[in-house]
Amino acid sequence: MLSTVLPLVLSLGLISVRAQTYSATYLPSNAPVHSEQGQAGTNKCGTNSNQTSQCQNAYLNSVDDFCIFAPPEPGPGSGIGNTEVCFIRLFGSADGYGTRLIPDGTISGAHFVQTPDYVQVTGIGDLTKINVPKGDAGGELDPHGADGNGNPIGGLVFSSAFTGQIQQLHEWTNFVSDSEFCFRGCKDGPGAPALCEHIYDEMGCFWNMPGNYNKGFAKCAGDSGPPMGVYGASTFHQGDGNTPAPHPAPATSSCTPFSTISNNLAGASPTSSSSSSVRCHFTLHRLTVRSHPLPHHLPRHLLAHCVIVAVVVAHVTFYYFAGYKPYNH
Repeated sequence: MLSTVLPLVLSLGLISVRAQTYSATYLPSNAPVHSEQGQAGTNKCGTNSNQTSQCQNAYLNSVDDFCIFAPPEPGPGSGIGNTEVCFIRLFGSADGYGTRLIPDGTISGAHFVQTPDYVQVTGIGDLTKINVPKGDAGGELDPHGADGNGNPIGGLVFSSAFTGQIQQLHEWTNFVSDSEFCFRGCKDGPGAPALCEHIYDEMGCFWNMPGNYNKGFAKCAGDSGPPMGVYGASTFHQGDGNTPAPHPAPATSSCTPFSTISNNLAGASPTSSSSSSVRCHFTLHRLTVRSHPLPHHLPRHLLAHCVIVAVVVAHVTFYYFAGYKPYNH
């Protein structure tokens, strides 16, 4: 939590930066049950992920290892603006942090950039799969709410990107809608509050965090961009008459593409000695009910079995409804 704010001016005279002191610095291993008063979730998350987790520790490590704050339950009342203070929970792309997991297929684009001053992930997807209502234009999550607590209350952010060891990032900002997301965590330092500014909550991802919002997955190195809202010697304030264009996306390099990201949320197929008919039913159940992809191929004997069962069922059904009893002739 922020305890003092001291204005400083860089020698270049271009932007103001604020030196910060914080009342606490945590690691996931020593975080308390609650880091802020009034917190609905927890920071003592353990390592076992599950889809009812109340964890509020976020991680920004890589393109296949990051989290997004999202509503804990689906429904029209779960818009980001309605739930950001108390009820937001974490959905992670990797197991082992005690968070909920992002279902496979939710994210269709994610682009992770590490700069000298911050890490950032931008992307797109069907975020209704993590309880964001369809049509929700979204909102901002950050550690500086109007009441002095975070949005959500008790949300903490960690990263191993800078040193190889997990450390808390005290300044961060996260936007989430039903179809796009962006999350930036700033390395502790005098420029962190400006580079992770939280006052532009109506401006959205593209304006606050210029970057790649296309389909596909990649991890890149990048230059640090200018603070959002700062244009030379002037600073834009939300609500000013003329809204300036967003800054251009900073240059990136050394990009490593990924074909996809997955946490295997669906789990493995049963390995018991069940009959072939049960295994065939399980495959269809995964496809139609749980929305997991059908395997690329089935064993030939199992495929033949399923075809025979389908033919017999169709044959019996036809004669039954036609009023015939072929087996009694």
